Amino acid sequence: MNDPIETAELVAFTKTVDATSLSRAAAELGVPRATVSRRLARLEERLGVRLLRRTTRSLVLTEVGEAFYQQACMALQAVRSAEQSVRTADDVVRGDLRVSVPPMMNPSFRAMLSDFAAHHPALHVHVHTSSQHVDMLHGGYDVALRASSEMQPGLIARTLFRDPMIAVAAPAYLADRGTPQTQRDLRDHRCLLGFTRGELPQFHWPLVSGSKFQVEGAFFSNDIALLCDAAVRGLGIALLPESLVAPHLERDALAQVLADVVGAEMQIALVYPERAFLPPQVRAFIDAVVAWVSRDRAAAQQTSASARPGVVGAAKRTVRRRKPSG
Repeated sequence: MNDPIETAELVAFTKTVDATSLSRAAAELGVPRATVSRRLARLEERLGVRLLRRTTRSLVLTEVGEAFYQQACMALQAVRSAEQSVRTADDVVRGDLRVSVPPMMNPSFRAMLSDFAAHHPALHVHVHTSSQHVDMLHGGYDVALRASSEMQPGLIARTLFRDPMIAVAAPAYLADRGTPQTQRDLRDHRCLLGFTRGELPQFHWPLVSGSKFQVEGAFFSNDIALLCDAAVRGLGIALLPESLVAPHLERDALAQVLADVVGAEMQIALVYPERAFLPPQVRAFIDAVVAWVSRDRAAAQQTSASARPGVVGAAKRTVRRRKPSG
């Protein structure tokens, strides 16, 4: 009977797949490249199959390697969970926490991350910023902050708050091109579009009715702040979070269009893989983010109420009373 597979071999394999390079995997593990290569060779010898096809320039998973990679990730997560379960007797949060967050988070969120790391000095915090949805099930991430109208199956989503998505354009643009009254009118307009899941250009907008329709894009970006700026500058019509465009609506830099036609609700949530044992560092991070959301939204509401009470709400109500014609 063969000896059982060593954890070091599984780590070398999964790290090599994630890094797509033996050299990068070795650097991240802090071991010589030859050590990683030797562990991979030993693993393939134990299994009696080829897991990776290696050339001078690339590493490609075989079909068997793809299936084994998924199981290896789950096995390593089980090992980490088992390790964490016996490290919490003194209530000190230890180990590693890998977090994925969108770029352009506000200063209070960045401050929360620094405060969280300072409060847990025994914890190694890895923060990855990207507009793309990282693979939570096999990518080695513990938790991610996501803004989306759809959530990936197989993950637990802790909703923090919801934000309506509304169509907006600059008054100067509407004066020049006309205000659309139906979804068909958008064929004659420039649409500013985002990327689905932060990866692929968007070609559909949601309807208030729950369905969706195809739109032609004139400008694309996975950065919603850039899309907002483009709309303010009169480049076209954009579908953006209401919280992002509220200040521009208040000062009449943007106006809502097709209020009863186009729109959806975006869910802001913390997502993490479903597992029997939630690691204490993930639980601590979730608690910290929930507390931050409560403080941040309370402060925003207080600022809005003291600045110009009722103006934003009144402006939005006025716009939303428009009914589509035709």
